[in-house]
Amino acid sequence: MLGKLFGRSAETQGHPHALPPRKQKHGTYALRALGDARVLALVEAADAGDWAAVKAALAPFDLGREQAVLGQLTDVDGVEEWIVRAAEEDKDDKELRATALLISGARHVAWGWEARTSARAVDVGREQWQIFYERLGIAEERLLEAAELRPGWVTPWRHLLTSGRGMSVDDSVQEARLAAGLRRDPLNLDIHLEWVSHLQPRWGGEPGEATEFAQKAFAAAPDGHRLGCVIAMARIEEWVESDDRECLQQPRIRAELREAAERSILHHAYERRLGWQGDYNIFAMALSLAGSSTASNVFRELEGVITEWPWTFMSDPEKAYARFRKAF
Repeated sequence: MLGKLFGRSAETQGHPHALPPRKQKHGTYALRALGDARVLALVEAADAGDWAAVKAALAPFDLGREQAVLGQLTDVDGVEEWIVRAAEEDKDDKELRATALLISGARHVAWGWEARTSARAVDVGREQWQIFYERLGIAEERLLEAAELRPGWVTPWRHLLTSGRGMSVDDSVQEARLAAGLRRDPLNLDIHLEWVSHLQPRWGGEPGEATEFAQKAFAAAPDGHRLGCVIAMARIEEWVESDDRECLQQPRIRAELREAAERSILHHAYERRLGWQGDYNIFAMALSLAGSSTASNVFRELEGVITEWPWTFMSDPEKAYARFRKAF
């Protein structure tokens, strides 16, 4: 393993780009910009609407393949207002234009969901739906153009799966997008996680369908691959869909999650890349809900670091994280 590159032990590990942790609350803290000074510089440049600075800060990253970094940009308010103009400035540079379109498209997907909110469909107002669809429509146009300009990129297809789910496009279209993403990266975790969401009953899927998809996908992955998170996320989604808050506390599910963790994030071959804490948080929540003692190993490695996803499924994410962490 590469060791704890970020988090409270970051400075002792000597990682040159590590950010110091924020003050803890409930024994937990969220990392700024994935805990990396380079990502923070990128986010700050985007927040300032400085396209030249954004381009410079993007140098270490490949947004076409790195969803963790792209995800930081999609949360920046106001990016949608200037990024298209930036794309026009670089219309003769195919890669830069594609990058701007990708950022714009991904931001419009997130911005669309901000308008819709996480409320049940029946509780979403007419005006909210209208704004939601308008923003997703813009997202689709820009993501498709980015994908056309850079055929090897996988992240446009990940976000097209999200926008397509929101717009209720035909299953055949969604399946084509899934296939397009997997052709570019057969073991891409983000593509698989999007499909797990797509297969949920609340989006028209059948009970158990997502879990079966996840099991088949991870079975084809090598030891130490982060794709094991698809098992954990499928079980979390199963818990979300169920009225039984103890539905994951079955011996077979507990064993499945323990084995998935041991063969992925807890395996010696697992590589702690930028954003690795997100993988650990997915397992921390799933193992906790299942009542598995393996959760203690995951929480120990996290050292109090909480990521927004998937804890947003909890009414009070930080308290839930702290409660589970203390329990194990």
